[in-house]
Amino acid sequence: MTTDNRYSEYEDCTLCPRRCGVNRYERTGYCKASAAMRIARAALHFWEEPCISGSRGSGAVFFTGCNMGCVFCQNHLISRGSVGKEITKERLIEIFYELSEKGAHNINLVTADIYLPEIRDAIKAARMQGFTLPFILNTSSYLNADSVKSLEGLIDIYLPDFKYIRDKDSARYSNAAGYSKAAQAAIAEMVRQCPECVFEGSKEERILKKGVVVRHLLMPGMLIQAKLIVKDLYESFGDKILISLLSQYTPNGRLDGHPEINRKVSEAEYRSLIRWAENLGVKGFMQAKESADESYIPTFDVGGDGS
Repeated sequence: MTTDNRYSEYEDCTLCPRRCGVNRYERTGYCKASAAMRIARAALHFWEEPCISGSRGSGAVFFTGCNMGCVFCQNHLISRGSVGKEITKERLIEIFYELSEKGAHNINLVTADIYLPEIRDAIKAARMQGFTLPFILNTSSYLNADSVKSLEGLIDIYLPDFKYIRDKDSARYSNAAGYSKAAQAAIAEMVRQCPECVFEGSKEERILKKGVVVRHLLMPGMLIQAKLIVKDLYESFGDKILISLLSQYTPNGRLDGHPEINRKVSEAEYRSLIRWAENLGVKGFMQAKESADESYIPTFDVGGDGS
């Protein structure tokens, strides 16, 4: 709801499970986001799942700020609000069109959770102007189910993480107590809105147009947790969703206090997870181990489409 161009949701912010209750027109909450929308980069992105990036790339818009506190974060400059440029809703809509003109298969809203009131209005306005590309919400899943519910009819593809099922790990590594319960409820609402995956294109290039793809990034020493997550997802949603099992965990050089995760995932760990998923009957993307490389981390320069 807006009043004189102000969003009431920002005046007492409870968009995520932290429920800071801060007035973002006056100060920032845990996510380091004010009421002014900020982005760090907007560009074609080729490192998503094949049905997302396709041959022409996903039109990714990286938003500044994050309500998680992951010690292993690769994008800490933007997640903690160090870089980024303020933009208006009108400028964001222009960026949608610019990415479309570059050939993007979709518009990929990365860590947009903290700006949902303005995101909703931007999508509605773009649709009223005739914009047709699918919109993706690329999220950590640390958000309230009611926040997801407010996006019904606006988001075509949900691309959520399911990071943890053990709360001791979400608290230790992401400062996110209660993550699993929040993520499970949020993902369930996403699946309610998009209960099946719809593709277009040829056998050589099938592009997702609607659906839910749940990601899990395998972390070192957490194979049992990863298997529990896959089991929970498959038992809850079956083939309604796709499960993407990622192996490209890369230590970020700031993990002296967490030596147990200060290494890459081994081939044996990843193979064990893949076998587990296959034995359960999971359909998904089994990403090559070779993708564990810092070259997959984009440079956040607010250049190009974000300028």
